[in-house]
Amino acid sequence: MQRLCAHLRGVAVEGGKLVRMHTTPDRNRAEIVVDLDAIADNVATLKSRADCPLMAVVKADGYGHGLVPSARAAVRGGADTLGVTVIEEALALRRAGIGVPILAWLTGSGEDLTEALTQDVELSAASIWMLEEIAEAGQACGHVARVHLKVDTGLSRGGAHMSDWPDLVAAAAAAQEVGQLKVGGIWTHLAYADTPGHSTITAQLAAFDDAVRIAARDGLGDVPKHVANSAATLTLPDAHYDMVRPGIAVYGLDPMGGDPAAYGLRPAMTVQAAVTLVKRVPAGSGVSYGHEYTTSKPSTLALIPVGYADGVPRNATNVGPVWLAGARRTIAGRVCMDQFVVDVGDDPVQAGETAVLWGPGTAGEPTAQDWATALHTIHYELVSRVGGRLARRYLSSVPEEVPDPASRP
Repeated sequence: MQRLCAHLRGVAVEGGKLVRMHTTPDRNRAEIVVDLDAIADNVATLKSRADCPLMAVVKADGYGHGLVPSARAAVRGGADTLGVTVIEEALALRRAGIGVPILAWLTGSGEDLTEALTQDVELSAASIWMLEEIAEAGQACGHVARVHLKVDTGLSRGGAHMSDWPDLVAAAAAAQEVGQLKVGGIWTHLAYADTPGHSTITAQLAAFDDAVRIAARDGLGDVPKHVANSAATLTLPDAHYDMVRPGIAVYGLDPMGGDPAAYGLRPAMTVQAAVTLVKRVPAGSGVSYGHEYTTSKPSTLALIPVGYADGVPRNATNVGPVWLAGARRTIAGRVCMDQFVVDVGDDPVQAGETAVLWGPGTAGEPTAQDWATALHTIHYELVSRVGGRLARRYLSSVPEEVPDPASRP
C-alpha cells in the first residue's frame, strides 16, 4: 500500500488516514493494525440499533485493540459511558483526559478506592461489605460515590444472589438517604445471550424485573437499568432497558460467531507479519518441533516471525489459517515461541512479503472467527491475547486519537 510521508516523526498517511507507528516502518516485521474509524463506526451502528444510551466496554486493553485509542474512538462514535473491569483501567482513561462517565466493576476487599472516587469513576457493588467500603472511601476523600448494584439473575458469577438482594438494596438505599453514596445503576449479566432464544434469557430477564421491583420498594425505582451485552444489544431489544453495554461488537466481531457485516459491523484488527525466510525443501522434510508436519512433495517453506510468546496459540499447529501470496494457507507444523512455518508448495513467495493471520476478511484473508473455528475457541480470546512483541499501529481519520509511539503499553 502506498505511503506518503507526514511531517511528524513516526507518522504516515495510508488511504487518507493518519497512521502512527510504534516502530519505524522498516522495522515493523510483525504488527497489530487497528482501524479506529471502524471502532467509531461500530459504536454508531450499535447505538442506532439500541436507540438508547450506550456503554462501550474497553476492558482488557480494549479487547487487545488498545485501551485509550479504542476509548477515544468509541466516544467519537457516540458512546455515552465507558466500561472497564478494574480501577487501573479507569484511571488510565482519566489520565488520558477522557471525561465521560466510567464504570469499573471488579474490585476486591481492602482495595484503595479513593483515587477512583476523586476521579469520578463509578463502582459496582454486589455485597454489603463492598457497599460499606465504597461509602467509607467516599467519606475519606470527601466524594459521594456513584454505585451500580449488581444482581445475579442466573449466571452465578458476579452479583448478589437473589436471596441477598433485598438486604443489599436496603443498605444502599439507607446509605443514599444519608448522603454516603448515590446509586447510579442496577445491572446484571446474561449467561446465554449469544444463543438467541435460549430459555435462560427469559428466566434471567424475569428475575431482573423482580430485582428492579424490590429496589423500587426501597425508593430506587428511578435508577437506570442495564443488562444487554453485545449479543443482547444486537438481537434482544427486550434487554435494552435504559442502556446497552456492548463489548466485542464494538470491535466489529459478531458475538454469535457469524458474519459481523450482517449487523453493519467492521472488524477493527488485522494481525500480520513479514516473511523472514523462504527456502526450498525436498519431499519428506519434517517441519518444526516434533515433525508434526511433513512435506508430501518438494515445497517452499516460509518462516513467519510470531509465536505463542506473541499470543499466537500453540494449538494453531497444523490448523491456523494464514493469508500469504494471494491465497489462504495453513500453518505447517508446530507453533513455536517466536515463529511458525507455512508450506506454500510451488507458489512464489519472497522474504518481506506480508502474511496476514487475521483481519476483516474483505480481501480474502482469514478472520478472527476463522481462527476461533479452527482452534475450537472464541474470537474474544484471540484478539485479547495477541500482542507480545508485535508493534501496534493505528489508522484513524482523526489525528488526536492516534497515540505517540512513546505511549505503547
